[in-house]
Amino acid sequence: CEVAAKYCGQDCILEPLCFPEQLSDSVSLASSDDCCLVSCVFCSHLAPLSDKDQLLKHLVLDHKLVIADIKLIADFPKYMLYWKKRFTEQPITDFCSVIKTNSEGPAELQENYFLLCDVLPEDRILREQLQQKRLEEVLEQQQKERNDTSFQRTCMFCNEDFTGNRSVLLNHMAREHSFSIGLPDNIVYCTEFLDALERKLDNMQCFYCEKIFRDKTTLKDHMRKKQHRRINANNHDYDRFYVINYLELGKTWEEVLSEDDRELLKDDDDDWSDWQAHPVCAVCLFCEQQEENMEKICTHMQEAHKFDLHKLKTELNLKFYQQVKLVNYIRRELHQCRCYGCQKKLETKEEVVQHMMEAGHVMQIPEISHWDQPQYYFPTYENDALLTALSDSESESEGADHSSDVPVFPEDISNLKAIKQNSVLNKLLKDRGSSS
Repeated sequence: CEVAAKYCGQDCILEPLCFPEQLSDSVSLASSDDCCLVSCVFCSHLAPLSDKDQLLKHLVLDHKLVIADIKLIADFPKYMLYWKKRFTEQPITDFCSVIKTNSEGPAELQENYFLLCDVLPEDRILREQLQQKRLEEVLEQQQKERNDTSFQRTCMFCNEDFTGNRSVLLNHMAREHSFSIGLPDNIVYCTEFLDALERKLDNMQCFYCEKIFRDKTTLKDHMRKKQHRRINANNHDYDRFYVINYLELGKTWEEVLSEDDRELLKDDDDDWSDWQAHPVCAVCLFCEQQEENMEKICTHMQEAHKFDLHKLKTELNLKFYQQVKLVNYIRRELHQCRCYGCQKKLETKEEVVQHMMEAGHVMQIPEISHWDQPQYYFPTYENDALLTALSDSESESEGADHSSDVPVFPEDISNLKAIKQNSVLNKLLKDRGSSS
């Protein structure tokens, strides 16, 4: 069973990690739903809706149950409560398809997994009812936002304040900054949508390709030159912000982009000179301490944890992307509650940090081949501002001579007379003289 194998994999991270951030004062229904607890359909196990993968893993490992097309379930908590009640009334085999693993192997190695999907008419009707109810809630929310005249927000690109209706800001961003997320009437939970986009800018992350850059200037130039002033159509985190996704099960929001008001984009002015940066805080590698710049966070790590990033950068002659990979590697190891110095695994991150301090493993970095791998190009934490604060080594930033990195082969002029006699140009001149 591929689904079971996915959740049984060892040492895996099932969802993107993210440092805690201060919540906006205006929290929409879409985000507040994530705070509720979801109950297992068989036992008393509970998990927050925001950590849905944890519950799905529990269902697979402990109960051998796989639920198909989770993303098409409009109200997952109510869906789970419904089937919790039904499974107490009838055997699970009355509702689910049975999948036998290792069917050709020994009987003791065979296992039965149960698939719950909308092939069952009862499940399909339940999903449609939940979808209809969610649609009614979303349309009511959208109508409130369309009629709201108390909307107030600052443009994420130029810091100009806008009050009145949300459409004023959205149209401004389309006209003045060539950035459009669609027609205002296609958008719902607009405040949360804009919050999510601003977090990406604060983390120096491109909206379209979602690469992280070192500073706002580099990001601005990249988005202008690559024409990446639009959001990523493959990022399904944006689905909940488009009404069309609530109209029909399985329909994506990419169709909404074709409905954009093209007249708003007639002005192709590429001037983003009014972009103003917003401060971000970097989080310590070993604790929850945050500082507003690289110098302060490095001082904290050195004083509190005996970790000297500048010393490692100098001793190992780390280039920028090597520093990125090292930080992502350390983040991942500590998230897995494992000491990167001796690979000892403990119960909590705090225990690992204490062990490393006592054993003197904080500065005991493994061989470079161990962590200088392509997989660590990707941030362990999506909003890791420490990555954006890194800089090249001093030799690189000061324009050191890199000629030693490129082989140069000097011209051999030891036998200049022979070179002239065998020259192609000399031969061409002789041929020309003989032909004339």
